[in-house]
Amino acid sequence: MSEKLGIMVCGHGSRNQNAAKEFSKVATGLKELFPELPVEYGYLEFCNPVIHSGLDSLRDQGVTRVLAVPGMLFAAGHAKNDIPSVLNTYAAQNPGMAVEYGRELGVDLKMIRAAAERIDEAIAACETQVDPHDTLLMVVGRGSSDPDANSNVAKVMRMLWEGKGFGWGETCYSGVTFPLVEPALEHAAKLGYKRIVIFPYFLFTGVLIKRIYAYTDEVAVRHPDIEFVKAGYLNDHPLVLDTFRDRVNEIVEGSAVMNCQMCKYREQVLGFEDQVGLAQESHHHHVEGIGGGLENCPCEGDCDASCREEEFCLKHGLPWTPVHSHASPGPLEPQGDHHHHHGHSHSHDHGHSHGHDHDHHHHPYPHADHPHGPESMKK
Repeated sequence: MSEKLGIMVCGHGSRNQNAAKEFSKVATGLKELFPELPVEYGYLEFCNPVIHSGLDSLRDQGVTRVLAVPGMLFAAGHAKNDIPSVLNTYAAQNPGMAVEYGRELGVDLKMIRAAAERIDEAIAACETQVDPHDTLLMVVGRGSSDPDANSNVAKVMRMLWEGKGFGWGETCYSGVTFPLVEPALEHAAKLGYKRIVIFPYFLFTGVLIKRIYAYTDEVAVRHPDIEFVKAGYLNDHPLVLDTFRDRVNEIVEGSAVMNCQMCKYREQVLGFEDQVGLAQESHHHHVEGIGGGLENCPCEGDCDASCREEEFCLKHGLPWTPVHSHASPGPLEPQGDHHHHHGHSHSHDHGHSHGHDHDHHHHPYPHADHPHGPESMKK
């Protein structure tokens, strides 16, 4: 039987239906770039379709070899643990279908150029002209418990700073690590620059984008002598889609190799030495698909996180589930561990394999008491 290729784009998922619509544009864009191949997409949590539904669709279309790419900017827990676990479980249950996993978008020159264009668009829309040397660039990353992923945001910032010749550059994060947006902007406001450009290095919209902009507005009120410029996130920029195409081609060519040199599971990364050799597994089984079906919610697709409040959901007849978090429990997050039992082993391109049967919880972030983070931003 001849081989039939198919593409699977694997995302995290969001309660924000506008974010889901934007993510679906990636699949649409890849269909245009690979018109001869079926393309599907799916999410880990809080959104439909889930990943295995997308894989089912590819199987039903006769696909025998799946080229799966993570819809992630950097390789942290989702790209290293959760998605491979879902893919490997599915492959084990469907032996006639090979599932090959690609790497994240990563620090890529095309992505840097896309980011620069978003920044240029924001500056071009300003009514006043400010010299680049009088401008500070603040790049906002998602934030992760993986220090390598966090450091990649700083590298993106440095390349944008140096490439555009701004007077100064800083990096902050929307949650999990430090510094968070508000304290970082307060610090930046003390440096004497006339303009601060805030650029969320995010693929899609969502509650975090809304909070980043909201904190920017709050800090701007306290510093009326500084112009705060809110740049747009990456979204479906053509260069982003080109990078996704590159990641698919890498799988076909056999060159999709994840960087393990700075991985906290493989090497003794400073401050994270106790996580070497930890079992890598998905912790999204209990929230898979939860949050989907809210297309007609009162938010009109632009979720403001009200669906995280039980009272709001009861009032509007919506399904309610507590927010799932990847940080230490914060004011919006449930306390306690997630308990699962697994009876399988798996391996993926990152080079780990294991079998296990134990209670599973998130490993604690080592700097949870940092004064500038890392609790996820308050509502």
